[in-house]
Amino acid sequence: MNAVLRTVLQRLGLGIVTLFVVSIIIFSTIEMLPGDFARAILGQSATPETVAAFERQIGLDQPAPVRYLEWIGGVLQGDFGNSFASAGALGGGQARTVLSLVVPRLENTLFLAGMTAVIAVPLALTLGLLAALYRNSIFDRMVNLVTLTSISVPEFFVAYILMLFLAVRYPIFYSLANVSADTPLLERILRCALPSMTLVLVIVAHMMRMTRAAIINLLASPYIEMARLKGISPSRIVYYHALPNAWAPIATVVALNLAYLIVGVVVVEVVFVYPGIGQLMVDAVSSRDIPVVQACALIFAVAYVLLNLLADIVSIVTNPRLLHPR
Repeated sequence: MNAVLRTVLQRLGLGIVTLFVVSIIIFSTIEMLPGDFARAILGQSATPETVAAFERQIGLDQPAPVRYLEWIGGVLQGDFGNSFASAGALGGGQARTVLSLVVPRLENTLFLAGMTAVIAVPLALTLGLLAALYRNSIFDRMVNLVTLTSISVPEFFVAYILMLFLAVRYPIFYSLANVSADTPLLERILRCALPSMTLVLVIVAHMMRMTRAAIINLLASPYIEMARLKGISPSRIVYYHALPNAWAPIATVVALNLAYLIVGVVVVEVVFVYPGIGQLMVDAVSSRDIPVVQACALIFAVAYVLLNLLADIVSIVTNPRLLHPR
């Protein structure tokens, strides 16, 4: 079997095992949360008979191992169950499925993540290459100063500063990103502008600094010194000799930041009232909607595993020496 394919299959198998362990952790952690889920949903005025009937209806009367097996079996078939807090479950009608709640929110989060990635990834790689090419110059120091500042400032503070200047004092963009399925594309982009800017400022710093560090580390290699002795221009050395060998660490940090765009945007979505999956998870935790919380957490884990697998594949393809670690 091809070495690359074998390594990819090994990584994929490890990812499946990781997701299985994570699913157990997610289920167990939610089980250990204090309080009565049924009473939290029905309210403190509910009678014990009503609580018991509701627990039988949603399956909370069964032992935890049985409920875990039913949940993970349904997930493998694409069924995440029904929402506990939906009006149908409480009123005796048709309960809303978890997928019907998660899918629209996940699409919104993916749109915001894609919009941010299109801007952030090329910008970070360009700034990192230029900073490495003009190391210790004024440009390099200014870029490092700005990136260190953006890393040090919390996301919500960056979001409120952008909102203050670009939506309140100077009404250029929308202060709230309350989009819907019927929102036209151009208006959706405008409403997502401030959340996207906030995320760009946060993740560009990490990717830019990793790109710069990887390129500078390779510039001290013997083959780079030989290229310099041959009289090759610094820009050609960076673009054609150093960059191809720097893709492994760069791909890893890019994948981690792309995963952050999907699973770590809770604060940004809450600040801008953006109807993404992070906001949905916050609402589900507040309403003690267990199936929705479990589904969101599992989707976050899948995103991390898949993007890390993609980073491994890119690293191995661009640097086959990783197939034979010493």
